[in-house]
Amino acid sequence: MPPRQVAEIRVVHGHRRAFIRAGSGPALLLLHGIGNNCSTWSGVIDRLAEDYTVIAPDLLGHGDSDKPRGDYSIAAYANGMRDLLTVLDIEQATVVGHSLGGGIALQFAYQFPERCQRLALVGSGGLGPELSAGLRAATLPGAELVVTALTGVSGPLRLGFQMVEKVGRTAGWKRVGDLAQAGEALWALKDVEARRAFLRTLRGVVDAHGQAVTALDRLYLANSIPMLVVWGGRDPIVPAQHADTVRELVPSARVEVFSGAGHWPHLDEPGRFCDVLLDFMATTEPASHDLDSWRRLLSQNLDGVPRPVRQ
Repeated sequence: MPPRQVAEIRVVHGHRRAFIRAGSGPALLLLHGIGNNCSTWSGVIDRLAEDYTVIAPDLLGHGDSDKPRGDYSIAAYANGMRDLLTVLDIEQATVVGHSLGGGIALQFAYQFPERCQRLALVGSGGLGPELSAGLRAATLPGAELVVTALTGVSGPLRLGFQMVEKVGRTAGWKRVGDLAQAGEALWALKDVEARRAFLRTLRGVVDAHGQAVTALDRLYLANSIPMLVVWGGRDPIVPAQHADTVRELVPSARVEVFSGAGHWPHLDEPGRFCDVLLDFMATTEPASHDLDSWRRLLSQNLDGVPRPVRQ
């Protein structure tokens, strides 16, 4: 019998934060992408929870968490995850992030290296400017009106996308999963507070030219922490070439490209995703952070030659 998934709420800084908790053992924090919620991990939680304490939150502005008028920057999201883990009395975790959640995971590891044991990125943001035209267009002036109009018909669109997905999976069509997830994301924006939070989040990391926030200038720091990168080879939102960027900049990273998957490889191939993640967890040791080694890392040039460190 799989471990029981429990939906919980904690109030942090006056705002409700919803999350799913399941299993026991070392902590595994699962961060979803923009417009999604913790249910995006539903197909993998049970198996992961057999050996780990899985925490899958609805990010602020998403799902059943509050959607205040506030700070939706990547740094603020990372702070929120640090504080949620603290409230739950979890000192350290392996952080798994999909899309926007990948950018948050990278920021979490950068801001709180002593709290991050391992890092797993899934179709992650923050690794290059390239991004789908639809998300870039949503940052333009007047996009609020378009998004509002689309959410007005999101119910029929969602049902239509779900039907296409069922037929497509039976017929072996590719990318139908991405279409269904787009419908779910649009449905999630039916409330005005959710739409405002979505646009504030998106505009904090994206402009008309693509992703504006990058971790590439600090990616060398990832050599100090075990890193897994999973990408869908057919990703229509964030191109799989970003996985090659990580492979080049972080030689120690394990990179897995699921050639038949789209932007949600953990939904397209949940069994393979769990196999890869669990093997990564079993074959790597948690990062051991200390201030001296962190200082030496920060003192390196891009070519890896250490600079003198002032004592």
